[in-house]
Amino acid sequence: MGLMLFPSDDDVASPDVSWSYTGFSMFRQWLARIEGFELAEMDGFGGDRQWSSVSTTLAPLLDHADDEGALTPAQCAAMLPRLEAILNQPEPDDSDPVLRRRIEDVGELVTVLRICVDKDVELIFG
Repeated sequence: MGLMLFPSDDDVASPDVSWSYTGFSMFRQWLARIEGFELAEMDGFGGDRQWSSVSTTLAPLLDHADDEGALTPAQCAAMLPRLEAILNQPEPDDSDPVLRRRIEDVGELVTVLRICVDKDVELIFG
């Protein structure tokens, strides 16, 4: 069983990004650490820290149900610059397969988000 994020453009040829639920959890934990906090501290993830205390454009992705719902084109557009910045950071150690996988995931997500923005469609969690 897994999770797929895809544009709601009704185009079966549009790219998507997919993870196992565990893989998506690990991806979000990694993104949260990059943004300066631990996901486990957050409300809804075992902690009591409120999302309003976190300043990141990635909050809509990080604080979202795993397998239902959508993000708006505006939310996708707001997240793109930060994800592109992460994607373009120099690799401290490109021999780390986990880090390479996370960077590949960011690249795939950026591609899907660009389509959502360009076509003005939602990003679907399914």
